[in-house]
Amino acid sequence: MATSGAGGRKTPAGGMSGAGPAQDPDLDVGDTAAAEALVAQVEAGARHPDSRMMRWLIVAVCLGWSAFQLYIAYVPFDQFLARVFHLTFALVLTFLCYPAYRDPHGRLAKLLEPLSGGPGSATRKVPFYDLVLLAASMVAVLYLWWDYQNIVMRAGLPLERDVWFGIAAIVLLLEAARRTLGPALAILAIVFLIYCVVGPWMPGIIRHQGVPLDFLMTDMYLSDTGIFGVPIGVSVSFVFLFVLFGALLDRAGAGKYFIDVAFSLLGHLRGGPAKAAVVASGLTGLVSGSSIANTVTTGTFTIPLMKKVGLPAYKAGAVEVAASTNGQLMPPVMGAAAFIMAEILGIPYLDVVRAALIPAVISYLALVYVVHLEACKLDLKPVPKSELPRFRQTFVAGIHFLVPVVVLVYYLVVLQRSATLSVLLAIEAMAVIMLIQRPIIAWLTRDRDQPVGPQLRDGFIQGLDDIFQGLVMGARNMVSVGVATAAAGIIVGAVTITGLVGRFVTLIDVISFGNIYLMLVLTAITSIILGMGLPTTANYIIMATLTAPVIVQLGGDAGLVFPLIAAHLFVFYFGILADDTPPVGLAAYAAAAIAKADPIKTGIQGFTYDMRTAILPFIFLFNTDLLMVSGVDDAGRAIWIDDPIHLIWISICALAAMFAFAAGVQGWFGRACLWWERLALFAIAFLMFRPGFVAPYIPVLDRLAVQAIALGLFVLFYLYQRRTAGPTRPAKLIPGR
Repeated sequence: MATSGAGGRKTPAGGMSGAGPAQDPDLDVGDTAAAEALVAQVEAGARHPDSRMMRWLIVAVCLGWSAFQLYIAYVPFDQFLARVFHLTFALVLTFLCYPAYRDPHGRLAKLLEPLSGGPGSATRKVPFYDLVLLAASMVAVLYLWWDYQNIVMRAGLPLERDVWFGIAAIVLLLEAARRTLGPALAILAIVFLIYCVVGPWMPGIIRHQGVPLDFLMTDMYLSDTGIFGVPIGVSVSFVFLFVLFGALLDRAGAGKYFIDVAFSLLGHLRGGPAKAAVVASGLTGLVSGSSIANTVTTGTFTIPLMKKVGLPAYKAGAVEVAASTNGQLMPPVMGAAAFIMAEILGIPYLDVVRAALIPAVISYLALVYVVHLEACKLDLKPVPKSELPRFRQTFVAGIHFLVPVVVLVYYLVVLQRSATLSVLLAIEAMAVIMLIQRPIIAWLTRDRDQPVGPQLRDGFIQGLDDIFQGLVMGARNMVSVGVATAAAGIIVGAVTITGLVGRFVTLIDVISFGNIYLMLVLTAITSIILGMGLPTTANYIIMATLTAPVIVQLGGDAGLVFPLIAAHLFVFYFGILADDTPPVGLAAYAAAAIAKADPIKTGIQGFTYDMRTAILPFIFLFNTDLLMVSGVDDAGRAIWIDDPIHLIWISICALAAMFAFAAGVQGWFGRACLWWERLALFAIAFLMFRPGFVAPYIPVLDRLAVQAIALGLFVLFYLYQRRTAGPTRPAKLIPGR
């Protein structure tokens, strides 16, 4: 899924970090290249023209986009026009970088061969028809800038030309969405557009009076309720800057540094490479919201080493997939959804980060534990310390990469400044580091027989080139996000115009027979199915518009109070899980290419590892303590838990519950588990996660007492298993099957 990535393709590490884990010499370079090609195609476009003029045109547009976004971050600018220019850059880069077809042997490829210059030429040149579409998209969108004052004056009364320009803009946007994201989002947007028009002829439960074409274009094209609505507004205000920050970090070599640190710290443990893969992906996920780019960036190093210590190829790929997809859970970026969530809910961005923190951290720690259990089951041997970099030297060698991250977190969390200001200051710190790190390296490694001046000058020029390449890659990584948020705006606009949410509440209530649990399962399945064809950001926008209000309303009808932020995080989590769900999970395909494994088998195993993530949304809906929320006030706002002792207790219980659940799924705790022991572990996890379910039936116990008893049972159960450890093999959950 293409979201805010820290780099669509692997870039050379330019930092000061020491020698890291060596790439396996047996790794097929072709497999890695195929995985990286998949990332390039999804994240930044598969086209790399032979023409120097076209290459420089792409670079110029990318630099122009980055410069524009940095300019409006410093200088006040009309928000609607900023969205117009943002979408224009995204559409221009789409038609320059993304061919009209992905399959070079498909029907569309053969149909367009005469116009594109022959077979296979679509990735090597920009065909004439793409230049025409590029010009048409600029005219259709920039018309809003050209006639802006008149459009404002005649608001709600569009001219005939407004309607035609709107139709052209929507058609071109849908084609851009098809190219960058696949057909799913474009088809879904078309369905919602048709629904707007054919409302009077729909079945009773979803019937509406219909929307005339001129009114439809007013809402979709001429106002900020459709294409130029909240989703693309967030892309303009926040997401681009975070993507740019991630791209600069990646170009500077921070990704390689994170991998080196993780391996030097954990590589000597049992299953160390797999544990290091999880930690490295988590660190990368702090600034990257792209599961596919994260998979290839870290997987190129981690997957071969996991295989070398004895992990089967499909499990090595699955560990990387599970770790990389969960990167979107990690604040502060969270696959761009955190910013959109804050805007939709009308709450500070920091509140979204606060609510998402404990679930994200315990999910990652539980994955490290899952890897440990796999290592115990397979009796994996650790990597000798002599083959690993020394932690102190590795950490210190690239510690400067942490400065921009510390700046971001300090201004965002401690000083509670805006996300825009915080990331701008982090970008400035990153730029300074990129300018000085290579001259410092040149000084430390200088040839004393040569003049030092030219060596320092070359280092400075390389630093400028790193910034240049980071600005270009940041813009290319944003194309799919810009297009996705604009296209998703069509669906949001259609839902708003037709009042579909109210009808959808009734429809879901009927389908689920009023059962809140069945409704949540249906919502989760819908999110996963949508997520197979949509990027996480677009999936979240659609589900947040359609189903998050349904969860809150039907929960209230059932006598349950679900904070709105819990409902939004619920649909967001299940959209993320689609990235490793067969048959479409692109992250699984990328990992399988590196691991030389079956992508379907890799995806299924990755989803198995992610079962711990799949239960979290159900848990924090019914136990909002995990989100640091104790309830809601009369206005529906979350009441935050501020007591640090209480938060520590919540974290300990949640982590122990997650470990118990993971052990039950894996069939291994202190030793291999019998079927009834697995059931006991699930029961212990349930008691710690949902103490409120049991407490009313035992008056002498409150929630805290139930959790304390369950935690004690967790410890005693582990000691019992260690005491009775033997050659017992893992048993199936249901005997005899």
